[in-house]
Amino acid sequence: MSEDPIPDTPLLDRERLLRGYRMNKMAMGLGDPANRAAFLADEAAYLDRFGLTDEEKTAVLNRDWREMIRLGGNLFFILKISAVDPVRITEIGAHQAGMDHETFLRDRLGKKV
Repeated sequence: MSEDPIPDTPLLDRERLLRGYRMNKMAMGLGDPANRAAFLADEAAYLDRFGLTDEEKTAVLNRDWREMIRLGGNLFFILKISAVDPVRITEIGAHQAGMDHETFLRDRLGKKV
């Protein structure tokens, strides 16, 4: 993939979108209760069903939201993973910004913590 024009900000361009197709398809599948059960039972086996690369699998298994986006994950789709865990959207935002949750809430959202 080419370098992003804005440092530390992966843009969802055509190249990245095509790269992330398998990961996005996998995440979209989590809308089905049977798929959620399969994911919870054996995450690695579920990911293998979609042919994810080792790099993509590692990002998903580690819940490395920033890396999933860099690899072409569309936030709309990969957020379905957070519904299985569950993880608050603000925690994902903090992770993507490289901040702890409280700092993210205070500095980025203006919340008093």
